[in-house]
Amino acid sequence: MNPPPYLFLALFFFVAVAFPFVPLGLARLWALKFSPQKPGPHKNSTYECGLEAHGDPMIRFKADYYLYGILFLIFDVESIFLLPFAVKFLELPVGAVVAMLVFV
Repeated sequence: MNPPPYLFLALFFFVAVAFPFVPLGLARLWALKFSPQKPGPHKNSTYECGLEAHGDPMIRFKADYYLYGILFLIFDVESIFLLPFAVKFLELPVGAVVAMLVFV
């Protein structure tokens, strides 16, 4: 007796959907059981490194650091893609060299 052909896909879909929700549900039940909510003025206050918040939260900051980070990520990923090319450089055909030059 052969099972229906899509039974495996249905079972796989059910497991794929249940996989993230079962641990989340168990964590929620654990939190409700072992750490009940105890609201208070200190618990509901805004936390800012243990210090009382003061000053204007809308301050200007330089975006240069983010640009440096983005440039680092771009060139880091590019170097990862160039590594296999560099290892086999002498054994590659001309088409591969041209493709890598277009990539660079």
